[in-house]
Order: sequence, then structure tokens, then C-alpha cells
Amino acid sequence: MQIFRTIMLTVSAIIAVTIPLPVTHAAELASTAASNNGLALWAKIHDVFSHPRCANCHVGSDNIPIWSGKNFGEAARPHGMNINGGASRIGAESGLLCTACHTPHNSALNNGPPGNVPWLLAPVEMQWYGKSSAEICAQVKDKKRNGNRTIEALAHHVEADPLVNWGWSPGPGRDPAPYTSADTAAAIRAWEKFGAPCPK
Repeated sequence: MQIFRTIMLTVSAIIAVTIPLPVTHAAELASTAASNNGLALWAKIHDVFSHPRCANCHVGSDNIPIWSGKNFGEAARPHGMNINGGASRIGAESGLLCTACHTPHNSALNNGPPGNVPWLLAPVEMQWYGKSSAEICAQVKDKKRNGNRTIEALAHHVEADPLVNWGWSPGPGRDPAPYTSADTAAAIRAWEKFGAPCPK
């Protein structure tokens, strides 16, 4: 009798080991792993998009660029000199274009006017300043709010656009955005491969 019980337990153990997980459960595990990897990549992308070098000019419909970052203390504040980019996002409405101070090159002075060609605010639909990670993530995936870009086109934009790349070469006295433009573009492409998940 004891031998019979031992044989039955052994057979049960073999069956339990050799029967594969149900497909749905295996798919769930794979999906969760992909989502976790994708969210980790998004966190890296968000580090860049929410950094002052990017978010300060990705502002809302008040059209006011922001001064923030460690050189400005803890509190962010509106751009000095009552600057307003207007609906044009280049200051055309006020008669004081952004390019009146922002030349094609960074000032050599510490915290002097940064420069690049062109110099303007991002479209209002691309507001990042003051937005949560989940809100920014949803916006960058929405073609109606990201310049009609696929995720691959977004990666290329980060990699190749001169004004975007200014964020990593902002002139003396300013912290550059984290990582590099190439790192960020690579993270965007990898994020897409994991399904481009957004935090909740």
C-alpha cells in the first residue's frame, strides 16, 4: 500500500511539472513584464520632458515661458520683463519677438540669454509644464497634440531637431537635460516596442 501511495505521488508530481501554464496566464505574465519594462523606459523619457530645459518652454495657453531650475531657487516663476509669446508663440503680438534677445547662439555670460535657431515656445497643445507624468505620456502619444507624429517620428524629432538639442547644450549657468538626445531617442523607440505604456 505504501509503495502504491509513493508511486501515485510521484506520478502526480511529474504531471504537475510537465503541464504548461495556461496560455492566458503566460500571456498575462508576458504583458505585465512588457508593461513594467515600458514604464521604466517612460520614467527615463519623463525625466527629460519634465526637466526645466524642456518644460519651461512647453507652457500652456497663457503663453508665458517659465524660469525654473536650481539656478532660480526652489520656486519657478514667469519669464522676467513681462514676456508673453502670444498665440504666435514667438512674441509677434507684443511687438517684442523672442529673437530680440534670443540670438542664434547662447550668450557667453553666465545665465545670459540662451539662443538657437529658431527660438519660440512649443505649440500650446504640447504643454508639459505643470502636467503629470500620465498627462504628458498621453499627450506625446496623441497625434492631435504631438505635431501629428508617430512615436518613431517623435524619437527622430528629439534626436535631430536643433532647438530640442539645445536642451543638452544650454549655455553657461544652466543644467542640461539629463542623458543625451541619442539616449532619449533610443528610450522612446524601446518604449514603443514594449507597447508605449503610460502610468495611471
